[in-house]
Amino acid sequence: MDFDIRNFDEYRENNRLEVKKAKGGLPDSLWDTYSSMANCYGGVILLGVAEKEDGSFVTTGLKDVEKLRKDFWNMVNNRKKVSINLLTDHDMETYEVNGDVVLAIHIPKAHREARPVYINNDLFGGTFRRNGEGDYHCTGSEVRAMLRDQTEETTDMKVLEDFEIKDLNMETVHAYRNRHITYRAEHVWQGLADEEYLERIGAAKRGKTDGRLHPTAAGLLMFGEEYRILYEYPEYFLDYREMLDPSIRWTDRLQSGSGDWTGNLFDFFFRVNSKLAKDLKIPFKLEGITRIDDTPVHKAIREALANCLVNTDFFVARGVVIRKDAGKIVMENPGYIRTGKEQMLKGGISDPRNKALMKMFNMIGIGERAGSGVPDIYAVWDSQGWEAPVVEEQYNPDRTILTLAFTEKQAEKTSGKNKRKKQAEKTSGNGRTAKTDKHREMILDFLASRGSSKSSELAACIGLSPARTRVILSGLTDEGKIQAKGDGRLRRYNLTVMETGSGTDDRKPGGNGIG
Repeated sequence: MDFDIRNFDEYRENNRLEVKKAKGGLPDSLWDTYSSMANCYGGVILLGVAEKEDGSFVTTGLKDVEKLRKDFWNMVNNRKKVSINLLTDHDMETYEVNGDVVLAIHIPKAHREARPVYINNDLFGGTFRRNGEGDYHCTGSEVRAMLRDQTEETTDMKVLEDFEIKDLNMETVHAYRNRHITYRAEHVWQGLADEEYLERIGAAKRGKTDGRLHPTAAGLLMFGEEYRILYEYPEYFLDYREMLDPSIRWTDRLQSGSGDWTGNLFDFFFRVNSKLAKDLKIPFKLEGITRIDDTPVHKAIREALANCLVNTDFFVARGVVIRKDAGKIVMENPGYIRTGKEQMLKGGISDPRNKALMKMFNMIGIGERAGSGVPDIYAVWDSQGWEAPVVEEQYNPDRTILTLAFTEKQAEKTSGKNKRKKQAEKTSGNGRTAKTDKHREMILDFLASRGSSKSSELAACIGLSPARTRVILSGLTDEGKIQAKGDGRLRRYNLTVMETGSGTDDRKPGGNGIG
């Protein structure tokens, strides 16, 4: 994170900033935080600082800074304490704040090959991550997922020697070949027999023990039957949910385990893509007198769906879920973002979790190898004047969520949100900072889109400590903007009727891109 000691009074604890008193030396909890930050997005640990009840910081004073520094370097380089030292001398800085010394330790995000970063020589018991509540122990499933992602050879390249080519659904294979012919009519592989063709595209390889051709994991996922896929991937599940009529629970649903279709990735992709595209209210274009129905929006949704599938960790529970309603499309897949959210949004680096699957999609003209797929989707949404897509990353279990809303950006100009901002400017004499006002807006927007929420969920959303988040929630409650129900851990927050009722407030769902 971009840390500047001059902003000390404005900082609050969040997923990337932690404070510790360290009055009696290096606290044991420092190493939990080292592991958790390294396994997430990195961050800064401030020693010699405490958090007050309102979430603000106060210096506590460090007695022997040089001894702390020496002890830290000895411990971080001890493999029995920490699995890897990610720091250099430049990652530790000493500051003077309010007459006290503060030691800042910058923890970088560990590269995929170095994760999981763990402590106390205990891979499964000493691996941590960050969430809205601080550091938490990773589950065995999370640790195994990080181990799977260490290697350059992705798990979908594995040769499945217990399977035969005949275990693949040949109707799906031929449907794939037909699409390949349509996309690359003169490709030299089109004349090959099925088995040789499958080997060339990465759907089959020769086993090391018998030298015979067997499906790869990617081949099984793309062309297998669902009940056979479950032999290799017990958590495999694909689910499409369409909710266009609020009076009906599902207006359409497609599940991999229904038994009335193959349940494989190829058939799921094309069935779901067709369902997502059919109601898009996008004007068609003409090339001469020929109608062109494949608009940039159609292409962006297709790329997003392919990106969802090729980055899925099929060993993680809950499966792929695609949801479509009147105002948005939501795509969820098991697995964290391998390049990290920041790099994914920036583009330029492609690091799919399933490289063989990506190759197969690329060969029929689907997917983006250069790492520009997600930025391109953002660009298309911007060109349509819609709200920017939202990418969320959840842990325990690992999950990536992409929301493509069809809400017009122009709504913000005349919305209740703008009125609230103007009112905040008028009442700036109340002592609130611009950053606090921003966090208040984020909380209101989150409650508008998600409904009833816990303070821990809101803390994770705005990137503040639970204590500071509760202070902001208290202010919003006093002003009548939100209401609290329940006590203690059961307490949940909602927008008041005034905030959710009809009128000009843009938090009421609006902007309709899908009919």
